[in-house]
This record gives sequence, C-alpha cells and structure tokens, in this order.
Amino acid sequence: MKGPVVTISSGKLRGKTCTSINNSQFLSFQGIPYAKPPLGRLRFKAPLPAEPWTGIRDATREGSSSIQRIPIIKMLQGGEDCLTLNVYTPQLPEEKNEKRDKPVMVWIHGGGFVSGSGGTEVYGPEFLMTEDIVLVTINYRLGIFGFLSLEDPDLDVPGNAGLKDIVMALKWVKENISYFSGNPNNVTIFGESAGAAASHYLILSPMAKGLFHKAILQSGCALNIWAKGRNVTRQIADILDLQTTNEKEILNILETLPVKDLYKAAEKIPDPFIACVVRPYGPVIEKKADGAFLTEDPLEILKSGRYNHVPIIMGYTNREGMLGEVFQKPKPFKPITDFEKAVPYFLGLQLGSDRSKLVAQQIKEFYYGNEKPTSKNKDKFYLLHSDNFFVRELLLAAKLHVETSTSPVFLYRMSIDTRLNMMKTIAMINEPGVCHADDLGYLFKNMVTPNIKPGSDEELAIKRFVALWTNFAKFNDPNSYENNSVIDVNWNPVTKSDVNFLDIGKKLTVGSNPEANRMVFWKNVLNVNLVHKL
Repeated sequence: MKGPVVTISSGKLRGKTCTSINNSQFLSFQGIPYAKPPLGRLRFKAPLPAEPWTGIRDATREGSSSIQRIPIIKMLQGGEDCLTLNVYTPQLPEEKNEKRDKPVMVWIHGGGFVSGSGGTEVYGPEFLMTEDIVLVTINYRLGIFGFLSLEDPDLDVPGNAGLKDIVMALKWVKENISYFSGNPNNVTIFGESAGAAASHYLILSPMAKGLFHKAILQSGCALNIWAKGRNVTRQIADILDLQTTNEKEILNILETLPVKDLYKAAEKIPDPFIACVVRPYGPVIEKKADGAFLTEDPLEILKSGRYNHVPIIMGYTNREGMLGEVFQKPKPFKPITDFEKAVPYFLGLQLGSDRSKLVAQQIKEFYYGNEKPTSKNKDKFYLLHSDNFFVRELLLAAKLHVETSTSPVFLYRMSIDTRLNMMKTIAMINEPGVCHADDLGYLFKNMVTPNIKPGSDEELAIKRFVALWTNFAKFNDPNSYENNSVIDVNWNPVTKSDVNFLDIGKKLTVGSNPEANRMVFWKNVLNVNLVHKL
C-alpha cells in the first residue's frame, strides 16, 4: 500500500496525497486517535491519553463522529469511539533536523454541542491548504456523552468532558505536530458556533494554558445564552424509569446502557431554540477545583482578566437568526408569537410574571413596532434572533476583552451573500442576508460547494477569508500579508473607545460601533432588569 508514512509518539501512520483548490498537493492523515476510547467506565469521564500501536496504522479514512442525530434529515450516526483528529500538511520533514515551523490551525467544529464532526463532508481542507500551514480538525464527545454533569464530586463526572477532549487534542498537537512540520509554539484555535464558544472557553480555562497562542471565534462565545448546560440527571432517571435518586446508582446504570439506548433517552429532554431556558447539554461550572476545566462564571473571568491572553479575531454574520428558520425545517416558517420566550433566562424573571410580560412587550415593540409578526416580515425575526442568541454577547465579549487583555481583539461582520453561503444553500432559504454557518463555505470545501469560476465573487471571497485567517495564524495580525492583493483595507483592532470592525462583503469595508441602536436597546433592558433582580 502506497502513501506517505509518518512516525509520531504513538506509532506509525500511513496517509494519502490530496490536491488543494489551486492544484497544489498536500498530505492527509485522518482518524488519528488522540485519546483512549471513552467506553465503559470511561463514559462521561475526562479523557485519557491514546495508547500506542504496532505496525503502520491506516490513516486514510476519517474516524467516527460522536453519536448524534443529523440536523434536518434526523438520521442517527456515529458512536462513542470518536476521539480522533485529522492532520493536513503541505509536507513532512524529510530530515531529522529540518525546520518544523509551519503555523498550526486547529479547527473545532460547531453543532450546538450536540452534533457535528471534523470530517470533510463539511470541513474539507482544500481551501486553507493553499497556504503554508498545518491544519488539524478534531472530533469530541457531544450531548450527554460529552456534557453530563453530576453533583457528587466523588463520582468524577463534574461535566465538560467534551471540552476536556479538546484540551487532550491540543496536548496531542503540542506533542506531535512537529512530526507534520508544524510549530507547536504557534497554534491558532478556531471554530464556528459551538466550536467558537468552545474556543472561547479554552481562552477562559486554566487547563488550556500554553496549548494555543491565538483564537478565532466565528459566531459564538462563552457568554452566548445557548452556550451553557445544566444538570439533567433527575430527568434522565425519570425518562429511563429508574427507581432511585441516588447519583451513584444512576451513574452505574448510565455507564452500562447501550450507546443508542442512552442517546435516545437523552434526546427526549427538550432542547428548544428559545432564550428563556438553559439548554440540557453544554458547558457548566464545575464544583470541584481539582482537574476542573471551569470553576467560575465566564462573565466574571472575563471581567477579572484571569484568562489566557492571546490575540483574538471574533465576529458574526449579519443575519445569524436565520438559524431560527432553519430549525423549523422542513415545516413552513412560523413567526414568533410568544415574546416571553425571547426574554433571556439569565434575567431570572418568572415566566408569566408582570415583569416578564413587560420585557416581552418591550422586545416585541422594538423589533416589530406596530406590525404583527408574519412570514412577510421575516427580517425582523432574523434580527431579534441574531441579537438574542449571538450578536449581543459577542460584542460584549469583545469589549470586555479589550478592557482586561494585553492582546488585540479584531472584530468582523460578514455580509457577503453568494452561492458559497452553506447553510442557506442546505436549508433552501432564499431571503437576503447571511445565515449562521454561512461563513463555513468560504473556508472549507463542503458537500454543497459549487464549481468556483475564476474571477468570480466566490473565488475572491475565498481568497480573502483564507488570507485574513492564515495571516492571523502566521503573524498575529490579519493585515500582515505577503504579495497579497485581495486585502485592500486596514483592519484596526477594537479599542476601549472605538468598537472597530471589518465588514466582509463583496468588498471589504471598515466601520465602528456596529448594530448601535439594537445594542443600546438591549443594554437598557438588561441593566434595568438585572438591577431589579438584585
């Protein structure tokens, strides 16, 4: 069997040769285990290092994803033995002392902490591998398998196993990436949606200190209302009709259930896309400090400055909230009618209370005025959901980082709308604007990528995204570039006085203080009600 062979700390791997979008060759090594399979008593626990193997391991195929139900088509796929990663590199070091200094970019996939993988169906490397970088894409545990949390600290299931998987993957990168010509001292983590929130949590976690040096957060951060989980042990016990409330007894049963049976039980806990409830599966604040990923509220960590100070790019699409329509597919679009569901849970308002109803009415009047929500004014629905689920906290996080960090923060808004807008294409949405996850089509080749015509808006946009992202990975600054004619503006970082941003449209433009009126509205609503709560 032919193919490139590399020797890493665990053994030998045989990969394959692939071709980028500009016909340059790169090497692919897929399905590499970075941790021991989390099976049996290791289910829900923090990951353990991968065990070595003998012989040459086939690394020409992707590993399994964490068990999940594929959005929209609802098919079940994946399993528990999912802790693998993929490495793509322009070349392997030929000599023992040859330079291994290529910037490393580690992609963390999205999917709301309940779906997704690092596979090429969505995250093909052909665009990014036009640059002289090493790309890593990873899988991590999802849903109940990655985010079950128990109250009893002695049971060693405090939560965040999926985030600890990502830390283990980064430790693998630190130890092994030089074998692929990568520089372990120049690692950029980047992700979209839950992958962006996970990247932000890594910035906030002492467990990840020293494992990465830059971060790109696309449409997500640790402050977003969907990026938190809760304890669902009692609900799972009730669904499984377990005649006990003892966490140890419940855990013993959960550890032995067949993977599909546990998954199907866990998905019976409602996980709606609404602002007034905490989701069942996601990051939590751990009760026990020893071995913890997170022990403090993310907002407090940000305000204190006690986090990993690294340069950051963060941003959003101009109609993130189209995702609310995507989640309704394949049924026809249904506008919001109960605005109490748009009242953020962190305000602590009782549903049905006078104050909750007042805030709901204020939200309705701000976004809809005197109009009745219908399918004819979808854009108002999009803007409300954009702000409530994504933009408000992203802009807050950017400002807080600037207040407390020694490293720069670059902010962007994406407005380009072409055939590469992935989510709109998959969900068959024809409205103007850029949906959540549309940015993925400009960084990665995927299952719906069209033919890219030379000189087209699509080709230019791919070159821009790739240049900005890889410039940042190479130089700590997206503006630093070599022989690059596609970036024709200077992207200034956010300052304490100016929320500077880059708008990535068919042209690149710069501005300050984006979405100002909408953010003033939310600032007033939150300030009044948080004071009332105190």
